[in-house]
Amino acid sequence: MTAGRTVLVTGGASGIGRAVAEAFAAAGDRVVIGDRDEVAAARAAKELDARAVTMDVTDAESVRSAVAEVTGALGPVEVLVNNAGVVAGGGPLVSLPLEVFDTVVAVNLRGTFTVTQAVAAGMIEAGRGGRIVNISSIGARQPTPGLGHYEATKAAVDALTRTSALELAAHGIRVNGVAPGPVHTPMTAGLMDDPQARAAWESRIPLAKIGTTDDIAPLVLFLASDQAGHITGAVVQVDGGQLLT
Repeated sequence: MTAGRTVLVTGGASGIGRAVAEAFAAAGDRVVIGDRDEVAAARAAKELDARAVTMDVTDAESVRSAVAEVTGALGPVEVLVNNAGVVAGGGPLVSLPLEVFDTVVAVNLRGTFTVTQAVAAGMIEAGRGGRIVNISSIGARQPTPGLGHYEATKAAVDALTRTSALELAAHGIRVNGVAPGPVHTPMTAGLMDDPQARAAWESRIPLAKIGTTDDIAPLVLFLASDQAGHITGAVVQVDGGQLLT
């Protein structure tokens, strides 16, 4: 293990979270991958020379236990990346199954809240400040039919980001968000591998390409760095210009 900061990435076993964890590890930080998929988290941690912790972000006790485990092993979390998120399905609001809505709210909103609450409390107790980066989506600001349930949670994450930044500033804790547009990950692979669906998405993007996880990770690292020392409460889009259309 390296001698950098203790970094916790939720949902870090794959996709954007995996890329972010890899980038922090490459920068010399002590990375912990928090994921409810114990096997995938352990595999990713081994590949990155990181640490894995089993965590269900929808369960406050699971979160508290996982954060306590990390703190006991590596010291207080200094950087938190709230990346865990799901879409869980899609469809018009009038016919969307309530269980799909509830699942997305539980993971994307409740999960971001529970992990922020537990980690921020530890940061305050340690008295050394901290950095929190929430992974949002441009869907919070640009609606797509059939994804209203997902986009509502991301708009709520943006609101939580701003409130957290305001409340935690006095403790030296900065809170920001990153809002990707469409990104090719295991979660979106089915859509992205469909030529017609991919072309439809790309037609909405001025830079005419779907994002990759490598487009997202550098901004997360920047917002967690001292170079972003006067930035808090911001949600920055990485969308190839899609919000301009």
